[in-house]
Amino acid sequence: MKRFKLLALVMAAAAVPAAAGAAVPPPDVPSGIAVTGHEKPFLATHAEGVQIYACRAGAWVLVAPRAVLYGENGKKIADHFGGPTWQATDGSSVVGKRVDGVTVDPGAIQWLLLSATPLAGSAGDRLAGTTHIQRINTKGGLAPAAADCVAEGAQVEIPYTADYVFWKPTS
Repeated sequence: MKRFKLLALVMAAAAVPAAAGAAVPPPDVPSGIAVTGHEKPFLATHAEGVQIYACRAGAWVLVAPRAVLYGENGKKIADHFGGPTWQATDGSSVVGKRVDGVTVDPGAIQWLLLSATPLAGSAGDRLAGTTHIQRINTKGGLAPAAADCVAEGAQVEIPYTADYVFWKPTS
């Protein structure tokens, strides 16, 4: 129940940059993925997509995510794909690098903290200044059992949902 309340809180205040006047509250997360320092959340989204895994040497290995991020109004805000990369509908893009992760639900992929770097030459400014991204409220997305990895090179797409919170420096 706590996760549903958190999702409602994050989504209720989210999906528009702080510059547009909406404040995004920091989510309640385990300390390992908390953003510390002089940063504030400025965008929160809900993602629906897949985690793509390949069978390699008897184990499933993550190839890439593929998801669409939506605002509280249900409109598409961004795409998420390998890199990991997030590209907003205005053309702005950031690439992330894992900082830490925690398992909150053993039946779902980890909640993550990623450092973010804007991609040079990307258009738009929606994701400009992003320093961190949190992946929270995950459902699904886990790799299949190793015993199911019998065809080398085979790929599977496992559905997942998550919320992504984007952070930038305070002004």
